[in-house]
Amino acid sequence: MKHAFHDIFRRLKINPVVIEGDSFHRYNRAEMREAIAKAAAEGKTISHFGPEGNDFAALEDLFRQYGETGTGRMRYYVHDEEEAELRGSAPGTFTPWQPIPENTDLLFYEGLHGGVKTEEHDVANYVDLLVGVVPVVNLEWIQKIHRDNAQRGYSAEAIVDTILRRMPDYIHYITPQFSRSHINFQRVPMVDTSNPFIARDIPTPDESMVVIRFANRRDENFPYLLQMIPGSFMSRTNTIVVPGTKMGYAMEVILGPRIERMMEEKGMAI
Repeated sequence: MKHAFHDIFRRLKINPVVIEGDSFHRYNRAEMREAIAKAAAEGKTISHFGPEGNDFAALEDLFRQYGETGTGRMRYYVHDEEEAELRGSAPGTFTPWQPIPENTDLLFYEGLHGGVKTEEHDVANYVDLLVGVVPVVNLEWIQKIHRDNAQRGYSAEAIVDTILRRMPDYIHYITPQFSRSHINFQRVPMVDTSNPFIARDIPTPDESMVVIRFANRRDENFPYLLQMIPGSFMSRTNTIVVPGTKMGYAMEVILGPRIERMMEEKGMAI
């Protein structure tokens, strides 16, 4: 998704401010470990999927402020040594807050909570185009198991514990966002993933299809999309299925015109 959007921005000569969802975590890496241990001792759970692990108020304020004035504050979460060299902060910590650069054209948020809505906060209310990108659950678990084992050295038992700890927040705060999105892209493997905890490898794009659901089918020119995306077909009146290898291309074909219209409407409003 990130590469597809940046290709669109470059082609349309759009200057975005890119906001990473991890930058709105409530705790740095060491603090999060302490918070998890404390919650466990009290018989509770905390995860990066829910409100206890994230600052939804600050995220909502950023979206509102940027929509009204084109300004706001941003920072980065430093994941590893490579990013540490780039950002000047230690892995597992945040960079200092800084003002958003001036004269940007739009805010591109890449993270878990662009469409989150709770009793206290409604981030989705300030989003012009909400795009959901998600693998089916078993594929998501396979990807996490392989990533955490290969990149972070976590044991299989520790990864399963993390999945179980996150599940309540996933159900309550992540899943509902895909009912608010304008378009969903969901990668579905065409191989057996029935037991993700013993899978030897991650299914490749060649072994996958992508299900694309549109919230408002009346806004779409489906004959055009079917002609433009090789191997695509419609499974429902609001759903197109494309080969996994065509996911990035499909995003550009579908989202490019939408973003171009958004920028034209912004120019007219100004």
